[in-house]
Amino acid sequence: MNEFERWESRFATEDYVFGTTPNTFLQQQAGQFPAGAKALSIADGEGRNGVWLAECGLQVTAQDFSPIAQDKARKLAEKRGVALSFELSDLTERTWEKDCYDVVVGIFFQFLPPSERASVFEGIRRTIRPGGLVLIEGYGPKQLDYGTGGPKKLENLYTEELLRKAFAGFAELSVKAYDADVSEGEGHCGRSALVDLIGRK
Repeated sequence: MNEFERWESRFATEDYVFGTTPNTFLQQQAGQFPAGAKALSIADGEGRNGVWLAECGLQVTAQDFSPIAQDKARKLAEKRGVALSFELSDLTERTWEKDCYDVVVGIFFQFLPPSERASVFEGIRRTIRPGGLVLIEGYGPKQLDYGTGGPKKLENLYTEELLRKAFAGFAELSVKAYDADVSEGEGHCGRSALVDLIGRK
């Protein structure tokens, strides 16, 4: 089973694997969103984060490569009474338009090996406008001990040093590793080792 088939199979349930409420870290940044900002939420899956961003008044493009997940995201958006754009694409093959977005959000997209991850990070740097906000949350190495979600490969996990290096040169950059209890559907549930990035180009 390849990566695409694995995610299609995982999302092929009536339940929302990661719940329908937005990621906690993302919610905490709501005060930083400019009114009407153009936002990209990568690997947005079943829509919990993209739909919430639209509820905040942002012009949202929700990207994912799973048709099943995006069908569920559309249903969630309809239920919540918001409109957003959906981009069905492979994250490693998409075109990153230069200086295109005011906000780029990447929450738990750690299915990428290091070489592809580096390319996506460079794409994020390219597509965020000067002064724009980048928000990334992922799991750190200690997550392998917790086993409460995320990849099982050490190379796919984040460290503070890795993220600082990837977004070096930003005008503002905060990276923080910490442990917290997470409750995001059955997919992310329990004590977790998290790494957060808040960056402004």
